[in-house]
Amino acid sequence: MAKTYDFLFKLLLIGDSGVGKTCILVRFSEDAFNSTFISTIGIDFKIRTVEIEGKKIKLQIWDTAGQERFRTITTAYYRGAMGIMLVYDVTNERTFENIRNWIRNIEENASADVEKMILGNKCDLQESRVVSQERGRVLAEEHGVKFMETSAKSGLNVESAFLALAKDIKNKMDRKSVTDQQPAYSSGVRVGDSAEKEGKKGGCC
Repeated sequence: MAKTYDFLFKLLLIGDSGVGKTCILVRFSEDAFNSTFISTIGIDFKIRTVEIEGKKIKLQIWDTAGQERFRTITTAYYRGAMGIMLVYDVTNERTFENIRNWIRNIEENASADVEKMILGNKCDLQESRVVSQERGRVLAEEHGVKFMETSAKSGLNVESAFLALAKDIKNKMDRKSVTDQQPAYSSGVRVGDSAEKEGKKGGCC
């Protein structure tokens, strides 16, 4: 059976417990919102296929537990991730401050060239906000990554964030040779690409 996508991207959602990672994922994958989610146990994932620049991209999005006791489990999923979203809650100062710790985890466990984005979630709760949008933007600039504020409840910027991250990954892949990509991204990442057919007649290495 022929594959129905051109690329397969593995994305990761990380951040403290309660910042809304699961809600963001469900909003993006199912266009739904439920304020009564229980904390993620270990790790879970959902899939959605999108189209970017004429290519069908299958996004495999992993939702990680934020609690310290699951940290050993979740860091194992950093390797091989092509994009990571770091999520904090704009109504919770501690979750914002901990973004630096999560970035350190990425540096220690993920590929050096993984694409990153910082998301300030729950921006619909303006009356409870303690972290300004400007502080989020400054933090992102400090680490050289993109930044958006999102609301899983209203859907604000959730779609845009995932599409922007996927586009950045695709652009990076386009700049690299297929040979460089295969060990990290596995077979089937590019389907029907003539350049790949020429470059991997012998199959996967």
